[in-house]
This record gives sequence, C-alpha cells and structure tokens, in this order.
Amino acid sequence: MTGSTAVVATRNRRVLSVLLACTTVVAVLAGCATGSDAVASGGTFDFVSPGGKIDIFYDPPDTRGTIGELSGPDLMEDGKITSVADYPGEVVVLNIWGQWCGPCRAEAPALEEVYEATKDKGVAFLGINVRDLQQAKAQDFVIDNNVGYPSIYDPSMRTLLALGGNFPTSVIPTTLVLDRQHRVAAIFLRSLLAEDLRPVVDRIAAEESQ
Repeated sequence: MTGSTAVVATRNRRVLSVLLACTTVVAVLAGCATGSDAVASGGTFDFVSPGGKIDIFYDPPDTRGTIGELSGPDLMEDGKITSVADYPGEVVVLNIWGQWCGPCRAEAPALEEVYEATKDKGVAFLGINVRDLQQAKAQDFVIDNNVGYPSIYDPSMRTLLALGGNFPTSVIPTTLVLDRQHRVAAIFLRSLLAEDLRPVVDRIAAEESQ
C-alpha cells in the first residue's frame, strides 16, 4: 500500500467511525422519543425483591411506596387517555402484558375472572400493553380474550418509569396490586392463576386505611 493510499484508508475509517457514532446517537434519541405521549413521573416506590422472590408483598401498609403519575393512550379508544388516577380510592390491579407473550395469553382468563369477581368491591384492573408496535394486534388480543377492563397502549414501556428505576421491565407478564391509596402492596413477576391473585386482591381490598 502506498503512502497516499494509506492516508486515504485512514481518513475513510475515521469518517466511518464518526458516521457510526452519529447513527448510534440518532437511534438512542429516537428510542427515547418513542411513546412520548405516555406519562410517568414522581412516586416514592422503591422496588425490592428479597432473595430474588417473584411473589413480593409490602407490609405493613404504612411502609408502602406510591407509584408515580401513570397514564397513556387507551388501547381501544382513539383520543382517550387512561390513567391510574381515574380510580381514586380503589384498589388497582396493574397487569403488564403483550400479545406476543405466551404466558400473557395463558393468564388472561384468570385475570378476567378475578376482575369480574372483585369489581363491585372497589377494585379496578388496568392493563399496560408493551412492546406491541402493531396496535391492531394488541386490540385483537383484547377482543379474542374477552378482556373487560382497559389497557394503556405503551409499546416503548415509558409508563413503567412510574415504577422506579430499579423495576425489572424485562419480566412480562408482571402484575402489581395497588392499595386504595395507590401504594404498591404486592407484585407478581410471573403468570398467574385466579387462585393466586384473588386472595391477595380480597385481602388488600378489605384493609382499613393505614
């Protein structure tokens, strides 16, 4: 290789490095911008999983942390914003799911069963649909599984920032039970059966304010 050829090759490598760096920055910024219409901020909840447990309970009630503001576009209704704040004074069961997730399909009937059995006790269910870039497929999941409660459409998982920086966003499905003050009372990092969830929801719904 001649001296001039080596200089050109070195210059080309430098240009390529700069272009790759710029592409990476653009990709990161684009990723951060995705789902900017979902809102999550504030809160005092600090996720802790003692010994790596997947069923976690936060007791007594006065030690529980609150989640941040959590809202976003309704999965099924265009132009509607759905929020945890829509359910003041109610126990709220949050289920993080995706139509691409086999365990989510498996637990859908159980969640619906507990929802129907407890909604008259001041218990609300709210789904958070994540990683579904095609909204229509997520809507088909809701229809096919006869899901009667609403979901926030959040493909970028932005809403999960409300659960704190340490919350494991890689575990889908996840279900959280918020008490009537919207403090985190229980978390399940797995697919659920009705008999897993119902006793916990009943217990938290029956709690006196503390």
